[in-house]
Amino acid sequence: MPQWIVSQPNRLDSFLASQREVISRSKAQKSIEEGQVRVNDDVITKPAQRLQEGDRVTLIESDVKLDATIAPRDLHLPILYEDDECFVIDKPAGIAVHPGAGMIPGEKTILHDIAFLYDRWHLPFSAESVLVHRLDKETTGCLLIAKNPRAHLELQKQFESRTVQKRYLALVAGVPSPASAMIDSPIGRSTSNRTVMAVSGSAQAREAQTTYRTLRSAQGKHGSFALIECELHTGRTHQIRVHLSAIGHPVLGDGTYTNELSERIAQEFDISILCLHAWKLAFESPNDHRRHDVESPLPFPFQNVLKRIGIESFEE
Repeated sequence: MPQWIVSQPNRLDSFLASQREVISRSKAQKSIEEGQVRVNDDVITKPAQRLQEGDRVTLIESDVKLDATIAPRDLHLPILYEDDECFVIDKPAGIAVHPGAGMIPGEKTILHDIAFLYDRWHLPFSAESVLVHRLDKETTGCLLIAKNPRAHLELQKQFESRTVQKRYLALVAGVPSPASAMIDSPIGRSTSNRTVMAVSGSAQAREAQTTYRTLRSAQGKHGSFALIECELHTGRTHQIRVHLSAIGHPVLGDGTYTNELSERIAQEFDISILCLHAWKLAFESPNDHRRHDVESPLPFPFQNVLKRIGIESFEE
């Protein structure tokens, strides 16, 4: 684990960005927000945290210098959209986007497939400048990838300015009331379990907004459930899962953010997948500076769950 001693007062993100191992301020901020940075003996998730001379800063988990470990591997992932500057992969469930702590050595990730595609297209591959955003390991659907550092920077700016539209489908326990609303609740690391996120009022929590709209609902013997569309206005870790769980409607098949009702319904209908799908993505491509709308078809396992619970169609 990289570790440094602070020689003069500074902001935490600025200090990390000045270190050779971290590369960029955006990388530093992401590492901090994801609980991967410790100051002395405390995990800090606030990028603006002030450091004093003598403070010890430790990067707990780092995905820097990934290139040496990313051997090209063809995972045969479908490409939903492609131009000269970027492309959108249809991500399957069960594959992490990038290597991380706790993974099996040599475990395949989306980055391995991207490295394969770059090799085939004769493009220079850098793990630091391809992933524009992330999806959880078990989440399926649209994942935007940049083909060069300039496109990567331009697309990330769109995410930061919230001009990218990200719409998800989620099957949840219970039927939300009202049928549509915005959840506006800050998200930060749980104080009781640092490996998960939680709605929090602490100073270290970051603003997070999710709009949902109920598409269909149904009833089982243990309770009701609903298929909803969610639009992300921010991009916090596990945001949809945390927000829906916080209002009492966890995503079915989620073993981390759950309640008694979601567990009973999942058992009744034999739901073993995370019922969360990155359905539609709209962005402006650096290639032609035009807006592109990309849609990922609902995966067959998710379709089968909907059939079992009696929701045959949902688009209006």
